[in-house]
Amino acid sequence: MSGPTKEPEATALDPRRWRMLGLLAVAQFMLILDVTVVAIALPHIGTDLGLERETLTWVVSAYTLMFGGLMLLGGRAADLFGSRKVVLAGLLVFTAASLATGLANSAELLIGGRIAQGIGAAMLSPAALSTVTKTFDGDERNKALGIWSAIGGGGSAIGVLLGGVLTAGPGWQWVFYVNVPIGVIVFAILLKLLPADRPTESQGRLDVPGAILVTAGTGTAIYALINAGDRGWLSAATLGLLAGSVVLYAVFAWLQTVVKSPLMNLRILTRRPVAAGTFLILVATALMIAVFFLGSFYLQHYMGYGALRTGLLFLPVAVLTIIGAQVAGQVIGKVGARAVAMIGLTIAAVGIAVPAIWDGAAMVVIGTSFGAGGIGAVFVAASTTTFAQIDYTEAGLASGILSTFHEFGAALGVAIVSSIAAASLAGTVTTGFSRGFTFAAITAAVAAVLALVVVPVAAKPSTGAAHVH
Repeated sequence: MSGPTKEPEATALDPRRWRMLGLLAVAQFMLILDVTVVAIALPHIGTDLGLERETLTWVVSAYTLMFGGLMLLGGRAADLFGSRKVVLAGLLVFTAASLATGLANSAELLIGGRIAQGIGAAMLSPAALSTVTKTFDGDERNKALGIWSAIGGGGSAIGVLLGGVLTAGPGWQWVFYVNVPIGVIVFAILLKLLPADRPTESQGRLDVPGAILVTAGTGTAIYALINAGDRGWLSAATLGLLAGSVVLYAVFAWLQTVVKSPLMNLRILTRRPVAAGTFLILVATALMIAVFFLGSFYLQHYMGYGALRTGLLFLPVAVLTIIGAQVAGQVIGKVGARAVAMIGLTIAAVGIAVPAIWDGAAMVVIGTSFGAGGIGAVFVAASTTTFAQIDYTEAGLASGILSTFHEFGAALGVAIVSSIAAASLAGTVTTGFSRGFTFAAITAAVAAVLALVVVPVAAKPSTGAAHVH
């Protein structure tokens, strides 16, 4: 599967490109980690700062909302101003915000720091992925995306362990402080290593009204999904927020047809590879987060395990996710994204079905770990499919779209399984857990069949400027 058209300054033959990929992957790892690593520390944060449960929820949600809501803007900025500038700026903002969040001594400063972290993450993530897709081509690009997907997929599970170790050791502040030395070192090296790239549009301008609309629409939708489990799917608040997000998206779509320099060419969403890739990333992320959510609650609330023990039990999930993504990256160029997606989703369905049928901590760990291997492969299929017909001028935007649907998948996964498993989350029965795992397994199986229809057998590469904004 060939990659997108390259920019003249692309460093496809630069021997340092794999080192650059490693550093970008470390930066992405911090962003993914910062969701689950904080979740483990929440009880300690609440005790130290005297925060109520609703305020603690915003410590996680503020980051997720900004991260997901601003992703398209971050991707578009990478296309307009150059990936290098946006990567470095995003990393700088995220690192500084991590320090400020660790130093916070009030709810306002803590949530403000998390908002700033989300802004930095939304700049860094799509710009970094854009850099990866422009630097590698062909089989090398598949392998690079395999590494990228492995880091993203394994980050959530490793976050549980790291959160437990840091919270139990030096304190919850180090959940944020740990990003600072890593961020500074990665920034210093990337400053020298990242290639200078030119903007794709010398006369382009950032569509600020469009950015505000799409950010508001995405943020509103994610917020509705985050709270749907508590408020109810058919509650006035949930339906009202979802309807509001649809209206905001509709106005955004109209605006893109009349402004001189739109935030995005809406036709990009009608291309079959892009539509298929976003479908796969949505399903894969929803499954991964659902499995993590159910497994974590089962082990901690029902079995009574501590955060550190739960984190250690999630290590196989992280390892199998990484292995699945790596294997997929090696073979996808030969067998195609459709086969990888179908096999990956089938493996996920079989694995997740294990804790749905059999009770016990061992079944949860074995089943979710096996299923995670398949989900890791689907992440790679999603990335390679999405970028099949994306040329250099749209790499940032495509990265933003893919990353946005990743966040949608995370919010959707938690919202659905928390509703299905509500009885078990609040009580001492396992019925809700079984239903949650059953729903996730059926979803994976149905998605495997749909992949046969929606994922193209092979997509021809873009031929240049055919799809310029």
